[in-house]
Amino acid sequence: MSVNSLEGLLLGFPEYSAQAKGLARAAGLNFAEIEVHHFPDGESRIRLPEHLPETVFICRSLNQPNEKLIELILAVSSARELGARKITLVAPYLAYMRQDKAFHPGEAVSQKIVGNLLATFFDALITVDPHLHRVHRIEDAVPIPLALTLSATTAMSSYLEGKLEKPILIGPDEESEQWVAAIAQQNDLEFYVARKLRFGDRDVSVSLPNADYRERHVVFVDDVISTGRTIESAIKEIQPYQPASITVMVTHALFAGDALKRLKIAGANEIWSTDSIPHPTNRIELAGCLAQKLMAL
Repeated sequence: MSVNSLEGLLLGFPEYSAQAKGLARAAGLNFAEIEVHHFPDGESRIRLPEHLPETVFICRSLNQPNEKLIELILAVSSARELGARKITLVAPYLAYMRQDKAFHPGEAVSQKIVGNLLATFFDALITVDPHLHRVHRIEDAVPIPLALTLSATTAMSSYLEGKLEKPILIGPDEESEQWVAAIAQQNDLEFYVARKLRFGDRDVSVSLPNADYRERHVVFVDDVISTGRTIESAIKEIQPYQPASITVMVTHALFAGDALKRLKIAGANEIWSTDSIPHPTNRIELAGCLAQKLMAL
């Protein structure tokens, strides 16, 4: 396996190859796919191009991260040995950002641990809408020389434009306000933010603000859908108003377990996600936005 490149090279892993190729095209970079072989005992063998330029970008979305992180470290370490000097991680979805403190004695603060791990091996990081809580800056979570974040709201706004007649946007909880407000502003749309009460990982209650939702095209906007309980509760709350349609638009489509099935049963007519995580609901490409960040580097 060999690659001729003088300017830079983008490497992608097999499960995210289509998105990585799109990013390479948008950024004007050469592309090569990292070969991954899994042995019967679960170990991974990683193979990179045998000749690398000094500037390398490694693109991998870190959903289901445990195995991926090990393979990522194998890849970046090998890239150094093969001649790469400046290596940037492009992780559209960045895992382990939620746990930024020990909530109970003895708990690992995974954000700090994983952030320091990535900072040890990479020179720069580009990610999309990281799910941060008490730590609000990505450079504080990943102490790397250059850490850049981009919001998917521009791509989501462009996709939404013209799809529905005068839709009304709703953020399912207080944390979603920044995304729903940004899309509403860019598209000059009405928006509201619901209030969420969480009693456990799978026990969530959502109360909607007073508004005239009847016969309106309702679009719920969120950055991450994991179990889907919050959006499911919000959809059930909106049903008595008899909206014209219910759409869910999300950046990171984790959809753990039967989350997607439950949202459809609850009444979601359409579900649109970005391609930050490969999923059947992907409709919104991030290559253009990510390429701008790459070229800025």
